[in-house]
Amino acid sequence: MNLDSALTQLANDELGLIALPLFLLAIVAETLISRFKQLDLYAPKDFLVSISMLLISAAVDFLPKALAFIVFYQLHEISPLRDIVGRQWWAWVSLFFLDDFVYYWFHRANHEIRFFWAGHVSHHSSVKLNFGTALRQGVGERSHKYLFWLALPLLGFDALMIFVMISINLLYQFWVHTELIDKLNIRLEFVFNTPSHHRVHHACNIRYLDCNHGGVLIIWDRLFGTFSAECDAEPVVYGLTKNIETLNPIKVAFGEYANLFRDMWRAPRWLDKWRYLALAPGWSHDGEDKRARVLRVNNSRD
Repeated sequence: MNLDSALTQLANDELGLIALPLFLLAIVAETLISRFKQLDLYAPKDFLVSISMLLISAAVDFLPKALAFIVFYQLHEISPLRDIVGRQWWAWVSLFFLDDFVYYWFHRANHEIRFFWAGHVSHHSSVKLNFGTALRQGVGERSHKYLFWLALPLLGFDALMIFVMISINLLYQFWVHTELIDKLNIRLEFVFNTPSHHRVHHACNIRYLDCNHGGVLIIWDRLFGTFSAECDAEPVVYGLTKNIETLNPIKVAFGEYANLFRDMWRAPRWLDKWRYLALAPGWSHDGEDKRARVLRVNNSRD
């Protein structure tokens, strides 16, 4: 398959065309259930911000996605495995696990490196969790996202295959953004990312901060020490440790970059300026250390 043909197939996003109306139906159904049961799952202005983030992220994503696809295509062309790894069933299974593994580290980095967090924070800016929140995509993260997948075309997986799997992973994550689905069978909860696990991920409670980064699978969090179960004794509180007090879509999408650069400007030493970029959100050169791990340790001592 030549590059022009591959790009044409990428542009004809059939998965997205199928998924979008299903997503909209799910949002309508969840809204009706919320009203019938008086659950207050949606706030109209908050939902509009989610839709705005979806539209802005789609526009921002266009160029990085196209460039990444071309780079993936060229890397696949020089891969020594390109004639071995095709679209066999085992190749798709292997790619599923590799893609989910990469997604875990990409997502975790978005929470543990402040420059990346500035591009991801908009996804966590809502104090509601619903199917609409799933559409509230991180905007700035599009600039660095595809760097995490660069090794996969070198392993012999073609660019279109990789982008299909990235889409499948993202589509799966839509359904975990809800309060309506309780904990599932213990076996499913052990292996898969579920609504219960993802409610924890969107929490601002100290015990839940920066946990459960998995896409489809939760096994990576269990393996690498970032798993936390939803606890009935401590109900989830959604949002940020310091919420964004605006519904202006531009400020929601890009405001954390301004906060980051303001902190860098305050730091007198170049080393501290770089620390603001590379360390986790909450680090300060002249104040209390409010990184998630530090807060958790301090909280356990109280």
